[in-house]
Amino acid sequence: MLGLCPWLEPDGLPRSLPPQTTPWFHGVSQLGQGSDPRRVRALHQDPQASVDNPLLAFSLIKRLYSDWPNVIYSEEATENTQALHDGFQEVEQELPGAEDLDGAARALMRLQDVYGLSVKGLVHGTFQGTGATRTPLYSPSRRVGLSADDCFHVGKVAYDTGDYYHSIAWLEEAVGLFRLSYGSWNPEDRSSLEDALDHLAFSYFMAGNVSHALSLSREFLHYDPSNRRVLRNVVKYKELLEKGTPTRTEPLLRPNSTHLQSRDAYEELCQRPRGQSAPQHHPHLVCSYETNGSPFLLLQPAKKEMVQTQPYVALYHDFISDAEAETIKGLAGPWLQRSVVASGEEQQKAEYRISKSAWLKDTAHPVVRALEQRIGAVTGLDLRPPYAEYLQVVNYGMGGHYEPHFDHATSRKSPLYRMKSGNRIATVMIYLSAVEAGGSTAFIAANFSVPVLKNAALFWWNLHRNGAGASATLHAACPVLAGDKWVANKWIHEYGQEFRRPCSTDPQE
Repeated sequence: MLGLCPWLEPDGLPRSLPPQTTPWFHGVSQLGQGSDPRRVRALHQDPQASVDNPLLAFSLIKRLYSDWPNVIYSEEATENTQALHDGFQEVEQELPGAEDLDGAARALMRLQDVYGLSVKGLVHGTFQGTGATRTPLYSPSRRVGLSADDCFHVGKVAYDTGDYYHSIAWLEEAVGLFRLSYGSWNPEDRSSLEDALDHLAFSYFMAGNVSHALSLSREFLHYDPSNRRVLRNVVKYKELLEKGTPTRTEPLLRPNSTHLQSRDAYEELCQRPRGQSAPQHHPHLVCSYETNGSPFLLLQPAKKEMVQTQPYVALYHDFISDAEAETIKGLAGPWLQRSVVASGEEQQKAEYRISKSAWLKDTAHPVVRALEQRIGAVTGLDLRPPYAEYLQVVNYGMGGHYEPHFDHATSRKSPLYRMKSGNRIATVMIYLSAVEAGGSTAFIAANFSVPVLKNAALFWWNLHRNGAGASATLHAACPVLAGDKWVANKWIHEYGQEFRRPCSTDPQE
Protein backbone atom coordinates (compact mmCIF):
# COMPACT_ATOMS: atom_id res chain seq x y z
CA MET A 1 0.00 0.00 0.00
CA LEU A 2 1.20 3.52 -0.77
CA GLY A 3 1.90 6.17 1.83
CA LEU A 4 -0.67 8.57 3.24
CA CYS A 5 -2.76 9.88 0.37
CA PRO A 6 -2.52 13.67 -0.19
CA TRP A 7 -6.30 13.93 -0.34
CA LEU A 8 -6.97 11.95 2.81
CA GLU A 9 -8.13 13.45 6.05
CA PRO A 10 -5.72 13.20 9.02
CA ASP A 11 -7.73 10.27 10.43
CA GLY A 12 -6.84 8.26 7.36
CA LEU A 13 -10.32 8.25 5.84
CA PRO A 14 -10.84 9.54 2.33
CA ARG A 15 -12.24 13.05 2.27
CA SER A 16 -14.60 11.98 -0.49
CA LEU A 17 -14.90 8.26 -1.03
CA PRO A 18 -16.75 7.01 -4.10
CA PRO A 19 -20.40 7.82 -3.43
CA GLN A 20 -22.51 5.37 -1.49
CA THR A 21 -25.11 3.80 -3.73
CA THR A 22 -28.56 4.71 -2.47
CA PRO A 23 -31.79 2.93 -3.38
CA TRP A 24 -34.17 4.57 -5.79
CA PHE A 25 -37.67 3.46 -6.51
CA HIS A 26 -39.22 2.50 -9.81
CA GLY A 27 -42.79 2.52 -10.99
CA VAL A 28 -44.89 -0.62 -10.85
CA SER A 29 -45.55 -0.48 -14.59
CA GLN A 30 -41.80 -0.52 -15.28
CA LEU A 31 -40.69 -3.27 -12.91
CA GLY A 32 -39.02 -6.17 -14.60
CA GLN A 33 -38.70 -4.59 -18.05
CA GLY A 34 -34.95 -4.88 -18.00
CA SER A 35 -34.60 -8.05 -15.93
CA ASP A 36 -33.22 -11.32 -17.24
CA PRO A 37 -36.29 -13.47 -18.05
CA ARG A 38 -34.31 -16.67 -17.47
CA ARG A 39 -33.57 -15.67 -13.88
CA VAL A 40 -37.15 -14.66 -13.18
CA ARG A 41 -38.43 -17.88 -14.71
CA ALA A 42 -35.98 -19.99 -12.69
CA LEU A 43 -36.89 -18.19 -9.49
CA HIS A 44 -40.61 -18.74 -9.88
CA GLN A 45 -40.93 -22.05 -11.74
CA ASP A 46 -38.48 -24.10 -9.71
CA PRO A 47 -38.41 -22.98 -6.05
CA GLN A 48 -36.06 -25.80 -5.05
CA ALA A 49 -33.52 -24.63 -7.64
CA SER A 50 -33.58 -21.19 -6.04
CA VAL A 51 -32.50 -22.72 -2.75
CA ASP A 52 -29.88 -25.08 -4.17
CA ASN A 53 -28.11 -22.80 -6.66
CA PRO A 54 -26.22 -20.07 -4.74
CA LEU A 55 -26.42 -17.70 -7.71
CA LEU A 56 -30.20 -17.99 -7.86
CA ALA A 57 -30.38 -17.76 -4.06
CA PHE A 58 -28.40 -14.52 -4.15
CA SER A 59 -30.67 -13.14 -6.88
CA LEU A 60 -33.79 -14.09 -4.91
CA ILE A 61 -32.53 -12.41 -1.73
CA LYS A 62 -31.60 -9.31 -3.70
CA ARG A 63 -34.99 -9.13 -5.44
CA LEU A 64 -36.93 -9.57 -2.19
CA TYR A 65 -34.82 -6.94 -0.43
CA SER A 66 -35.02 -4.27 -3.13
CA ASP A 67 -38.06 -4.93 -5.31
CA TRP A 68 -40.76 -5.14 -2.65
CA PRO A 69 -40.22 -1.56 -1.40
CA ASN A 70 -39.98 -0.42 -5.01
CA VAL A 71 -43.49 -1.72 -5.66
CA ILE A 72 -45.08 -0.57 -2.42
CA TYR A 73 -43.70 2.98 -2.40
CA SER A 74 -43.76 3.69 -6.13
CA GLU A 75 -45.70 6.62 -7.55
CA GLU A 76 -47.80 4.27 -9.68
CA ALA A 77 -49.07 2.40 -6.61
CA THR A 78 -51.95 4.84 -6.18
CA GLU A 79 -54.77 2.29 -6.15
CA ASN A 80 -55.24 0.05 -3.11
CA THR A 81 -52.31 1.84 -1.45
CA GLN A 82 -53.45 1.00 2.07
CA ALA A 83 -53.95 -2.66 1.19
CA LEU A 84 -50.46 -2.79 -0.31
CA HIS A 85 -48.93 -1.19 2.77
CA ASP A 86 -50.85 -3.47 5.13
CA GLY A 87 -49.86 -6.57 3.19
CA PHE A 88 -46.24 -5.49 3.11
CA GLN A 89 -46.16 -4.84 6.85
CA GLU A 90 -47.47 -8.35 7.50
CA VAL A 91 -44.51 -9.96 5.72
CA GLU A 92 -41.86 -7.28 6.17
CA GLN A 93 -40.22 -9.00 9.13
CA GLU A 94 -39.88 -12.20 7.10
CA LEU A 95 -38.23 -10.56 4.09
CA PRO A 96 -34.43 -10.42 3.72
CA GLY A 97 -32.74 -7.29 5.00
CA ALA A 98 -29.50 -5.51 4.18
CA GLU A 99 -27.59 -7.85 6.52
CA ASP A 100 -28.97 -10.90 4.69
CA LEU A 101 -28.01 -9.50 1.31
CA ASP A 102 -24.49 -8.60 2.44
CA GLY A 103 -24.17 -12.05 4.01
CA ALA A 104 -25.17 -13.65 0.70
CA ALA A 105 -22.49 -11.59 -1.06
CA ARG A 106 -19.88 -12.75 1.45
CA ALA A 107 -21.06 -16.33 0.90
CA LEU A 108 -20.36 -16.03 -2.84
CA MET A 109 -16.85 -14.77 -2.07
CA ARG A 110 -16.35 -17.63 0.40
CA LEU A 111 -17.37 -20.18 -2.25
CA GLN A 112 -15.05 -18.45 -4.73
CA ASP A 113 -12.13 -18.83 -2.32
CA VAL A 114 -12.62 -22.26 -0.77
CA TYR A 115 -13.51 -24.01 -4.04
CA GLY A 116 -11.12 -22.01 -6.21
CA LEU A 117 -13.93 -20.82 -8.46
CA SER A 118 -13.46 -18.41 -11.33
CA VAL A 119 -15.34 -15.15 -10.77
CA LYS A 120 -15.92 -14.84 -14.50
CA GLY A 121 -17.35 -18.37 -14.51
CA LEU A 122 -19.68 -17.60 -11.61
CA VAL A 123 -20.91 -14.47 -13.36
CA HIS A 124 -21.84 -16.63 -16.36
CA GLY A 125 -23.48 -19.32 -14.22
CA THR A 126 -20.74 -21.97 -14.17
CA PHE A 127 -18.93 -23.39 -11.15
CA GLN A 128 -15.58 -23.94 -12.81
CA GLY A 129 -12.28 -23.97 -10.98
CA THR A 130 -9.55 -21.53 -11.95
CA GLY A 131 -7.52 -24.36 -13.53
CA ALA A 132 -8.28 -24.85 -17.24
CA THR A 133 -8.61 -28.64 -17.06
CA ARG A 134 -10.79 -28.88 -13.98
CA THR A 135 -14.33 -30.19 -14.29
CA PRO A 136 -17.18 -28.13 -12.80
CA LEU A 137 -17.76 -28.81 -9.10
CA TYR A 138 -21.49 -28.28 -9.61
CA SER A 139 -23.66 -28.31 -12.75
CA PRO A 140 -27.06 -26.71 -12.06
CA SER A 141 -30.10 -27.79 -14.03
CA ARG A 142 -30.52 -24.17 -15.16
CA ARG A 143 -27.47 -22.11 -16.03
CA VAL A 144 -28.28 -18.60 -14.87
CA GLY A 145 -25.63 -15.98 -14.24
CA LEU A 146 -25.35 -12.66 -12.45
CA SER A 147 -26.12 -9.14 -13.65
CA ALA A 148 -23.79 -6.15 -13.62
CA ASP A 149 -25.67 -4.81 -10.60
CA ASP A 150 -25.26 -8.16 -8.80
CA CYS A 151 -21.50 -8.07 -9.40
CA PHE A 152 -21.34 -4.47 -8.23
CA HIS A 153 -23.06 -5.32 -4.96
CA VAL A 154 -20.67 -8.20 -4.21
CA GLY A 155 -17.69 -5.98 -5.04
CA LYS A 156 -19.10 -3.15 -2.94
CA VAL A 157 -19.43 -5.42 0.12
CA ALA A 158 -15.74 -6.30 -0.22
CA TYR A 159 -14.82 -2.67 -0.90
CA ASP A 160 -16.58 -1.43 2.24
CA THR A 161 -14.40 -3.72 4.40
CA GLY A 162 -11.14 -2.75 2.67
CA ASP A 163 -10.92 -6.12 0.91
CA TYR A 164 -9.56 -4.96 -2.44
CA TYR A 165 -8.58 -8.48 -3.53
CA HIS A 166 -12.24 -9.38 -3.91
CA SER A 167 -13.55 -5.93 -4.79
CA ILE A 168 -11.28 -5.70 -7.84
CA ALA A 169 -12.31 -9.11 -9.20
CA TRP A 170 -16.05 -8.48 -8.84
CA LEU A 171 -16.02 -4.81 -9.86
CA GLU A 172 -14.05 -5.74 -13.00
CA GLU A 173 -16.93 -8.01 -13.99
CA ALA A 174 -19.46 -5.30 -13.13
CA VAL A 175 -17.65 -2.76 -15.29
CA GLY A 176 -17.46 -5.20 -18.19
CA LEU A 177 -21.17 -5.99 -18.06
CA PHE A 178 -22.18 -2.34 -17.61
CA ARG A 179 -20.07 -1.41 -20.65
CA LEU A 180 -21.92 -3.98 -22.77
CA SER A 181 -25.33 -2.65 -21.76
CA TYR A 182 -24.49 1.05 -21.53
CA GLY A 183 -27.35 3.20 -22.76
CA SER A 184 -30.05 0.64 -22.02
CA TRP A 185 -32.04 1.12 -18.82
CA ASN A 186 -32.61 -1.73 -16.42
CA PRO A 187 -35.14 -0.73 -13.73
CA GLU A 188 -33.74 -3.31 -11.30
CA ASP A 189 -30.24 -1.77 -11.29
CA ARG A 190 -29.36 0.22 -8.19
CA SER A 191 -25.91 1.08 -9.57
CA SER A 192 -24.35 2.23 -12.84
CA LEU A 193 -21.20 2.04 -14.93
CA GLU A 194 -20.03 5.26 -13.28
CA ASP A 195 -20.47 3.72 -9.81
CA ALA A 196 -18.51 0.63 -10.81
CA LEU A 197 -15.69 2.62 -12.43
CA ASP A 198 -15.51 4.92 -9.40
CA HIS A 199 -15.15 2.11 -6.87
CA LEU A 200 -12.87 0.03 -9.10
CA ALA A 201 -10.49 2.95 -9.66
CA PHE A 202 -10.16 3.58 -5.94
CA SER A 203 -9.71 -0.17 -5.30
CA TYR A 204 -6.80 -0.25 -7.74
CA PHE A 205 -5.29 2.82 -6.10
CA MET A 206 -5.51 1.24 -2.66
CA ALA A 207 -3.94 -1.90 -4.13
CA GLY A 208 -1.00 0.18 -5.36
CA ASN A 209 -1.79 0.28 -9.08
CA VAL A 210 -1.92 4.06 -9.61
CA SER A 211 -1.67 3.95 -13.42
CA HIS A 212 -4.76 1.76 -13.77
CA ALA A 213 -6.63 3.88 -11.23
CA LEU A 214 -5.83 6.88 -13.42
CA SER A 215 -7.04 5.11 -16.57
CA LEU A 216 -10.36 4.12 -14.97
CA SER A 217 -10.86 7.62 -13.54
CA ARG A 218 -10.38 9.10 -17.00
CA GLU A 219 -12.98 6.71 -18.36
CA PHE A 220 -15.33 7.82 -15.57
CA LEU A 221 -14.87 11.46 -16.62
CA HIS A 222 -15.90 10.54 -20.15
CA TYR A 223 -19.39 9.90 -18.71
CA ASP A 224 -19.36 12.51 -15.94
CA PRO A 225 -16.82 15.20 -16.93
CA SER A 226 -17.84 17.68 -14.22
CA ASN A 227 -17.32 15.39 -11.21
CA ARG A 228 -14.98 17.49 -9.05
CA ARG A 229 -13.87 14.72 -6.74
CA VAL A 230 -12.75 12.45 -9.57
CA LEU A 231 -11.11 15.41 -11.32
CA ARG A 232 -9.08 16.01 -8.14
CA ASN A 233 -8.20 12.32 -7.99
CA VAL A 234 -6.94 12.40 -11.58
CA VAL A 235 -4.65 15.35 -10.76
CA LYS A 236 -3.26 13.52 -7.70
CA TYR A 237 -2.77 10.26 -9.61
CA LYS A 238 -0.78 12.17 -12.26
CA GLU A 239 1.36 13.82 -9.59
CA LEU A 240 2.15 10.48 -8.00
CA LEU A 241 3.18 8.97 -11.33
CA GLU A 242 5.30 12.01 -12.22
CA LYS A 243 7.12 11.66 -8.90
CA GLY A 244 8.01 8.11 -9.86
CA THR A 245 5.69 6.39 -7.40
CA PRO A 246 6.08 2.67 -8.10
CA THR A 247 3.01 1.02 -9.54
CA ARG A 248 2.17 -2.46 -8.35
CA THR A 249 1.32 -4.80 -11.21
CA GLU A 250 1.42 -8.23 -9.54
CA PRO A 251 -1.92 -9.60 -8.29
CA LEU A 252 -3.00 -9.06 -4.71
CA LEU A 253 -2.73 -11.90 -2.23
CA ARG A 254 -6.02 -13.20 -0.89
CA PRO A 255 -6.65 -11.94 2.66
CA ASN A 256 -6.82 -14.48 5.48
CA SER A 257 -9.42 -12.64 7.54
CA THR A 258 -9.87 -15.41 10.13
CA HIS A 259 -6.09 -16.09 10.37
CA LEU A 260 -6.57 -19.75 9.49
CA GLN A 261 -3.20 -21.52 9.66
CA SER A 262 -4.36 -24.71 7.89
CA ARG A 263 -6.23 -22.92 5.09
CA ASP A 264 -4.54 -24.63 2.15
CA ALA A 265 -5.04 -28.16 3.51
CA TYR A 266 -8.63 -27.36 4.48
CA GLU A 267 -9.52 -26.01 1.04
CA GLU A 268 -7.84 -28.92 -0.76
CA LEU A 269 -9.97 -31.37 1.21
CA CYS A 270 -13.13 -29.40 0.49
CA GLN A 271 -12.36 -29.41 -3.23
CA ARG A 272 -12.10 -33.19 -3.49
CA PRO A 273 -15.02 -34.12 -5.78
CA ARG A 274 -16.48 -36.99 -3.73
CA GLY A 275 -15.00 -36.42 -0.32
CA GLN A 276 -11.97 -38.52 0.52
CA SER A 277 -9.83 -40.10 -2.16
CA ALA A 278 -9.95 -43.86 -2.49
CA PRO A 279 -7.86 -45.26 0.37
CA GLN A 280 -5.33 -48.01 0.00
CA HIS A 281 -6.38 -51.39 1.37
CA HIS A 282 -6.37 -51.38 5.15
CA PRO A 283 -7.42 -54.49 7.07
CA HIS A 284 -9.23 -52.45 9.73
CA LEU A 285 -11.28 -50.30 7.34
CA VAL A 286 -14.19 -52.68 6.94
CA CYS A 287 -17.98 -52.68 6.88
CA SER A 288 -20.01 -54.69 9.36
CA TYR A 289 -23.36 -55.14 11.04
CA GLU A 290 -23.00 -54.15 14.72
CA THR A 291 -25.17 -54.88 17.74
CA ASN A 292 -22.58 -53.65 20.26
CA GLY A 293 -24.05 -56.06 22.78
CA SER A 294 -27.26 -54.02 22.94
CA PRO A 295 -30.72 -55.65 22.82
CA PHE A 296 -31.89 -52.46 21.11
CA LEU A 297 -29.91 -53.42 18.00
CA LEU A 298 -30.59 -57.17 17.85
CA LEU A 299 -33.41 -57.02 15.30
CA GLN A 300 -31.88 -54.17 13.29
CA PRO A 301 -28.09 -54.02 13.64
CA ALA A 302 -26.26 -50.82 12.83
CA LYS A 303 -24.58 -50.65 9.42
CA LYS A 304 -21.07 -49.61 10.39
CA GLU A 305 -18.31 -48.48 8.04
CA MET A 306 -14.87 -47.81 9.51
CA VAL A 307 -13.64 -44.63 7.84
CA GLN A 308 -10.37 -44.15 9.72
CA THR A 309 -8.58 -45.67 12.69
CA GLN A 310 -6.33 -42.69 13.59
CA PRO A 311 -8.41 -40.85 14.58
CA TYR A 312 -11.18 -43.35 15.15
CA VAL A 313 -14.00 -42.32 12.79
CA ALA A 314 -16.95 -44.56 11.93
CA LEU A 315 -19.89 -43.95 9.60
CA TYR A 316 -23.26 -45.57 10.37
CA HIS A 317 -25.41 -45.85 7.25
CA ASP A 318 -29.22 -45.46 7.38
CA PHE A 319 -28.94 -44.38 11.00
CA ILE A 320 -32.15 -42.37 10.80
CA SER A 321 -35.20 -42.56 8.54
CA ASP A 322 -36.46 -39.85 6.20
CA ALA A 323 -39.53 -39.34 8.38
CA GLU A 324 -37.43 -38.99 11.54
CA ALA A 325 -35.10 -36.51 9.84
CA GLU A 326 -38.02 -34.36 8.69
CA THR A 327 -39.55 -34.44 12.18
CA ILE A 328 -36.33 -33.25 13.79
CA LYS A 329 -35.89 -30.47 11.21
CA GLY A 330 -39.49 -29.41 11.76
CA LEU A 331 -39.07 -29.32 15.54
CA ALA A 332 -35.89 -27.25 15.34
CA GLY A 333 -36.97 -24.87 12.57
CA PRO A 334 -38.91 -22.32 14.67
CA TRP A 335 -36.05 -22.09 17.20
CA LEU A 336 -33.08 -21.66 14.86
CA GLN A 337 -30.69 -18.84 15.76
CA ARG A 338 -27.26 -17.79 14.52
CA SER A 339 -24.67 -20.29 15.79
CA VAL A 340 -22.03 -19.09 18.26
CA VAL A 341 -18.53 -20.20 19.22
CA ALA A 342 -16.63 -20.25 22.50
CA SER A 343 -14.42 -17.22 23.07
CA GLY A 344 -12.66 -17.57 26.40
CA GLU A 345 -15.40 -17.91 28.98
CA GLU A 346 -18.06 -16.40 26.71
CA GLN A 347 -19.83 -17.35 23.49
CA GLN A 348 -20.14 -15.10 20.48
CA LYS A 349 -20.93 -15.02 16.75
CA ALA A 350 -17.98 -15.45 14.37
CA GLU A 351 -17.39 -15.17 10.64
CA TYR A 352 -15.61 -18.54 10.65
CA ARG A 353 -18.85 -20.26 11.67
CA ILE A 354 -21.88 -19.40 9.55
CA SER A 355 -24.96 -21.46 10.35
CA LYS A 356 -28.13 -21.49 12.44
CA SER A 357 -28.78 -23.92 15.27
CA ALA A 358 -31.31 -24.98 17.87
CA TRP A 359 -31.30 -27.41 20.81
CA LEU A 360 -33.83 -30.18 21.39
CA LYS A 361 -34.43 -32.02 24.66
CA ASP A 362 -35.32 -35.71 24.51
CA THR A 363 -38.72 -34.75 25.91
CA ALA A 364 -39.45 -32.60 22.84
CA HIS A 365 -40.82 -35.53 20.82
CA PRO A 366 -40.80 -39.35 20.84
CA VAL A 367 -38.57 -39.28 17.74
CA VAL A 368 -35.88 -37.37 19.65
CA ARG A 369 -36.13 -39.82 22.55
CA ALA A 370 -35.82 -42.81 20.20
CA LEU A 371 -32.82 -41.23 18.49
CA GLU A 372 -31.09 -40.73 21.83
CA GLN A 373 -31.64 -44.39 22.67
CA ARG A 374 -30.18 -45.40 19.31
CA ILE A 375 -27.10 -43.23 19.85
CA GLY A 376 -26.59 -44.75 23.29
CA ALA A 377 -26.90 -48.28 21.91
CA VAL A 378 -24.43 -47.73 19.07
CA THR A 379 -21.82 -45.89 21.13
CA GLY A 380 -22.29 -47.81 24.37
CA LEU A 381 -22.08 -44.53 26.26
CA ASP A 382 -24.27 -43.02 28.97
CA LEU A 383 -26.37 -40.16 27.57
CA ARG A 384 -28.34 -39.35 30.72
CA PRO A 385 -28.07 -35.74 31.94
CA PRO A 386 -25.57 -34.28 32.64
CA TYR A 387 -23.37 -36.77 30.79
CA ALA A 388 -24.41 -35.52 27.35
CA GLU A 389 -25.65 -32.26 25.86
CA TYR A 390 -29.05 -31.78 24.28
CA LEU A 391 -29.37 -32.63 20.60
CA GLN A 392 -28.11 -29.69 18.54
CA VAL A 393 -29.73 -29.24 15.12
CA VAL A 394 -27.75 -27.12 12.66
CA ASN A 395 -28.74 -25.65 9.31
CA TYR A 396 -26.01 -24.60 6.89
CA GLY A 397 -27.57 -22.51 4.14
CA MET A 398 -25.93 -20.69 1.25
CA GLY A 399 -22.15 -20.88 1.78
CA GLY A 400 -22.68 -22.07 5.36
CA HIS A 401 -19.50 -23.43 6.91
CA TYR A 402 -17.45 -23.97 10.06
CA GLU A 403 -13.71 -23.54 9.68
CA PRO A 404 -11.26 -26.05 11.29
CA HIS A 405 -11.95 -26.53 14.99
CA PHE A 406 -12.04 -29.09 17.78
CA ASP A 407 -15.27 -30.26 19.36
CA HIS A 408 -13.53 -30.78 22.70
CA ALA A 409 -12.44 -27.87 24.86
CA THR A 410 -8.78 -26.90 24.65
CA SER A 411 -8.91 -24.65 27.72
CA ARG A 412 -10.26 -25.20 31.23
CA LYS A 413 -11.97 -21.80 30.90
CA SER A 414 -14.24 -23.11 28.15
CA PRO A 415 -18.02 -22.82 28.73
CA LEU A 416 -18.18 -26.61 28.19
CA TYR A 417 -16.95 -27.16 31.73
CA ARG A 418 -19.99 -25.39 33.17
CA MET A 419 -21.89 -28.68 32.83
CA LYS A 420 -19.63 -30.13 35.56
CA SER A 421 -19.31 -33.33 33.52
CA GLY A 422 -15.84 -32.94 32.04
CA ASN A 423 -14.81 -32.51 28.44
CA ARG A 424 -16.53 -33.79 25.30
CA ILE A 425 -15.31 -37.35 24.91
CA ALA A 426 -17.19 -38.18 21.70
CA THR A 427 -19.23 -36.68 18.85
CA VAL A 428 -22.14 -38.16 16.91
CA MET A 429 -23.08 -36.09 13.86
CA ILE A 430 -26.13 -37.10 11.83
CA TYR A 431 -26.70 -35.89 8.27
CA LEU A 432 -30.38 -34.98 8.08
CA SER A 433 -30.33 -33.92 4.43
CA ALA A 434 -28.45 -34.30 1.16
CA VAL A 435 -26.73 -31.48 -0.74
CA GLU A 436 -25.99 -30.98 -4.42
CA ALA A 437 -22.33 -30.08 -3.85
CA GLY A 438 -19.93 -29.17 -1.06
CA GLY A 439 -20.58 -29.45 2.65
CA SER A 440 -18.14 -32.30 3.37
CA THR A 441 -16.72 -32.87 6.84
CA ALA A 442 -12.95 -32.46 6.45
CA PHE A 443 -10.49 -33.86 9.00
CA ILE A 444 -7.52 -31.59 8.39
CA ALA A 445 -4.71 -33.21 10.37
CA ALA A 446 -5.70 -36.73 9.25
CA ASN A 447 -6.03 -35.63 5.58
CA PHE A 448 -9.41 -37.11 4.69
CA SER A 449 -12.97 -35.90 4.29
CA VAL A 450 -16.42 -37.45 4.48
CA PRO A 451 -19.08 -36.24 2.02
CA VAL A 452 -22.64 -35.52 3.09
CA LEU A 453 -24.59 -38.81 3.11
CA LYS A 454 -28.25 -38.35 3.96
CA ASN A 455 -29.47 -40.23 7.06
CA ALA A 456 -25.96 -41.44 7.95
CA ALA A 457 -24.27 -40.75 11.30
CA LEU A 458 -20.59 -39.98 11.79
CA PHE A 459 -18.96 -40.96 15.11
CA TRP A 460 -15.52 -40.13 16.48
CA TRP A 461 -13.66 -39.96 19.79
CA ASN A 462 -12.54 -36.45 20.72
CA LEU A 463 -10.36 -37.56 23.64
CA HIS A 464 -7.75 -40.25 24.11
CA ARG A 465 -8.38 -42.80 26.85
CA ASN A 466 -6.05 -40.81 29.11
CA GLY A 467 -8.32 -37.76 28.76
CA ALA A 468 -6.03 -35.73 26.52
CA GLY A 469 -7.51 -34.09 23.43
CA ALA A 470 -7.03 -35.96 20.16
CA SER A 471 -5.31 -33.43 17.88
CA ALA A 472 -6.09 -35.54 14.81
CA THR A 473 -9.80 -34.71 15.21
CA LEU A 474 -9.27 -31.15 13.95
CA HIS A 475 -12.15 -30.92 11.49
CA ALA A 476 -14.27 -28.50 9.52
CA ALA A 477 -17.64 -28.20 7.81
CA CYS A 478 -16.82 -27.24 4.22
CA PRO A 479 -19.03 -24.49 2.76
CA VAL A 480 -22.25 -25.65 1.16
CA LEU A 481 -21.71 -25.05 -2.55
CA ALA A 482 -25.23 -26.01 -3.61
CA GLY A 483 -28.12 -27.16 -1.46
CA ASP A 484 -29.36 -26.92 2.10
CA LYS A 485 -27.40 -28.90 4.69
CA TRP A 486 -28.94 -30.05 7.97
CA VAL A 487 -27.09 -31.99 10.67
CA ALA A 488 -27.82 -33.06 14.24
CA ASN A 489 -24.96 -33.15 16.75
CA LYS A 490 -24.84 -35.14 19.96
CA TRP A 491 -21.88 -34.32 22.19
CA ILE A 492 -21.14 -36.81 24.96
CA HIS A 493 -19.01 -35.86 27.97
CA GLU A 494 -16.36 -37.89 29.76
CA TYR A 495 -17.99 -38.12 33.19
CA GLY A 496 -20.26 -41.14 33.45
CA GLN A 497 -18.22 -43.08 30.91
CA GLU A 498 -15.51 -44.32 33.29
CA PHE A 499 -16.57 -47.98 33.02
CA ARG A 500 -17.91 -47.73 29.46
CA ARG A 501 -14.62 -46.47 28.02
CA PRO A 502 -12.05 -47.19 30.74
CA CYS A 503 -8.47 -45.99 30.79
CA SER A 504 -5.82 -48.12 29.11
CA THR A 505 -2.82 -49.74 30.74
CA ASP A 506 -0.77 -47.58 28.38
CA PRO A 507 -0.73 -44.05 29.87
CA GLN A 508 -0.02 -42.59 26.41
CA GLU A 509 -3.17 -44.06 24.84
